[in-house]
Amino acid sequence: MPPGKVLQPVLKMKVDELFLCWLSESSTQAMLRDCLRRIQMPAMPERGAGDAEQTGPWLAATAPDPAWRPHECEGPGAPGPTPASAALPVGAASSARSGPPVRGPRRSGGARVCALSPRVLQNCHDDAAKFVHLLVSPGCSYLVQEDFVPFLQDVVNTHPGLAFLKEAAEFHSRYITTVIQRIFYTVNRSWSGRITCAELRRSTFLQNVALLEEEADINQLTEFFSYEHFYVIYCKFWELDTDHDLLIDAQDLARHNDHAISTKMIDRIFSGAVTRGKKVQKEGKISYADFVWFLISEEDKKTPTSIEYWFRCMDLDGDGALSMFELEYFYEEQCRRLDSMAIEALPFEDCLCQMLDLVKPQREGRITLQDLKRCKLANVFFDTFFNIEKYLDHEQKEQVSLLRESESEGPELSDWERFAAEEYDILVAEEAAGDPWEDGYEAELSPVEQKLSALRSPLAQRPFLEAPGGLGAVELYEYEGGDDDLPPS
Repeated sequence: MPPGKVLQPVLKMKVDELFLCWLSESSTQAMLRDCLRRIQMPAMPERGAGDAEQTGPWLAATAPDPAWRPHECEGPGAPGPTPASAALPVGAASSARSGPPVRGPRRSGGARVCALSPRVLQNCHDDAAKFVHLLVSPGCSYLVQEDFVPFLQDVVNTHPGLAFLKEAAEFHSRYITTVIQRIFYTVNRSWSGRITCAELRRSTFLQNVALLEEEADINQLTEFFSYEHFYVIYCKFWELDTDHDLLIDAQDLARHNDHAISTKMIDRIFSGAVTRGKKVQKEGKISYADFVWFLISEEDKKTPTSIEYWFRCMDLDGDGALSMFELEYFYEEQCRRLDSMAIEALPFEDCLCQMLDLVKPQREGRITLQDLKRCKLANVFFDTFFNIEKYLDHEQKEQVSLLRESESEGPELSDWERFAAEEYDILVAEEAAGDPWEDGYEAELSPVEQKLSALRSPLAQRPFLEAPGGLGAVELYEYEGGDDDLPPS
């Protein structure tokens, strides 16, 4: 390399990774221990081969935590990938969702665990600090979306549960984008677009990273890495993206779930309240990354992030509280839609009484974010004001039964996990049962094939991975209190 030339960040990370792999080899460590002892005790005779089995106090002090393995230095032995097809791969057969996770062979020793230098260990006191140090750009103390790309590409290349995806390279960036958005959706509680060590420590992300080393079925890791969840999200996006420019406008999004979401709420989503980047304000379109946030929030309105997502949309004036005027603004459209369906709508005053009894706000006449986070039926509250289909579903159930469902104990699936499992089964069934029509027209393929047949066109080869910047021109107002004020769920 010419003197003075700086390595590109991705290349530099790969060089550092190779160096750490070499450093972690037993022969390298034995040589370093021998050299260190000779420096400390010059008169000491040279060690024999048998001495290499002993571990000195210096190595014990610098040995990394075996549970932390962000990178692998070589791919694990795994079956070869399935042949590439003209459609998005459905995925490999996975374990039963209700059964216990199936563990693959644990990878350990040698180059599998990257050793860390004493200086890194001196400055990084736990796994979160080590992870940030290895992935972060020089001079930064936080992780942005681009920092996760090399790590997740390594997961795609080496995890046995994604072996079938190796030859479908055009879908790598789609999967990586989905996982990155899910990471920021769950971990980045500040909505800043920057993940800090403190946020990593408060999350379960590093535990999921450790499970990548043990779990052979990627679909068991439902919080971030599940391929089935990616398949559902991307197929839902592809259905709405009719011109396949990888962007959707308000009319496209309104078609989601057969126009279940009100137009007023669709307009709020495109107002910039919950989207990143300036494309929404300039062109009135959102990207696939924004759609990931929308779909997860729409299908599971009980999580802290989804409650914040919809609260931002309903808080028209940005004062940190929902007034009776704002609630009536959204409920008016619900009433009109119910009237068009020949269903008698509940008067707003009666609906308001029900919602206040449901949420039990601390201050009369205003509902805050903390009020909704304390409420165990926040999904019922939100659906009442902007999702007609789910509102009617809730109306058919008694509030007692809804509360019982929300308080059920045990390893129950979340609303999102239940939705993703059901939709994946439907998509797979359509894929298996749908045969092309015999009239020679490609447009008459089965639903999934019709959606995905063009994925290997030049459009599929265009760069897809986006790393949005700040939250557009929207001022992120601060709500009263924070998550620390709430009891742990």
